[in-house]
Amino acid sequence: MMQALSGSLVALVTPMNLRGEVDFNSLERLIEWHIVNGTHGIVSVGTTGESATLKVDEHLRVIEHTVKCVNGRIPVIAGSGSNSTAQAIETTAESKRIGADFSLLVTPYYNRPSQKGLIEHFVKIADSCDIKQILYNVPSRTACDMLPETVKTLSKHQNIIGIKEAVDNQERIDELIKISNECIEEFLIFSGDDGSFLNLLASGGHGVISVAANVIPNIISKICNEYKDNLKHAREINSKYQNLYDFMFIESNPSPVKWMLYKMNLIENSIRLPLLELDEKYHKNIVSEMLKLKIL
Repeated sequence: MMQALSGSLVALVTPMNLRGEVDFNSLERLIEWHIVNGTHGIVSVGTTGESATLKVDEHLRVIEHTVKCVNGRIPVIAGSGSNSTAQAIETTAESKRIGADFSLLVTPYYNRPSQKGLIEHFVKIADSCDIKQILYNVPSRTACDMLPETVKTLSKHQNIIGIKEAVDNQERIDELIKISNECIEEFLIFSGDDGSFLNLLASGGHGVISVAANVIPNIISKICNEYKDNLKHAREINSKYQNLYDFMFIESNPSPVKWMLYKMNLIENSIRLPLLELDEKYHKNIVSEMLKLKIL
């Protein structure tokens, strides 16, 4: 039976030791911490999980370990996208085999496919892999923007059940919500932008795939739980964290969020090249903000 998918889904970091190897013990601790703090689902080895620099066997081991640790308590969404259609099919099929509940498929980066190419790419994966799939549009990182009319076409495929949209544009969000409302089967709209995720929820969206939830899982889940009954209160809570959301992306993700988790004694401060540890010039201001928010 497919698990329900909504609310606060954390784009989980992949912890590493100081030798740059995946730290599975820290991964287990993070997973338990998220479940205790109300996270509604875990995205394993998405782009925040450094999918671009994990070898395929490492990538799959992290997903498999996450599935085992979660043990059915909340959904696990496997980051299985690639700019190679064949590789995305292989990783998505393997993610299904090792027990992931859903997969998350980023638009092909660097290739810059046409909208027709995007449709053929995602349909090929959806035809090839019997797992429910969420599209991921993040043009600031991929140089590829999947337009709403393309999403509308893809939403008709039985294995494509939603999209993570990282474009902060109300007109875009409204178009996607309209597509969702017109679908016969449920089509889920998730925010991929922490700074504006509450606007998407208030517009009729279903949840957020959040980087900030790595650091404040209880807050993001609380906002997702409360906004329908008391949007004003949810906005008041959310407004307190806007500076933190900005700090999450002061350098390329996940350098800032990994450093914050290191300051919280949850992981080592280790990230793979070509990304570097967060520049020291940002440390003081981020620590100040974390202290103000009682995160440290």
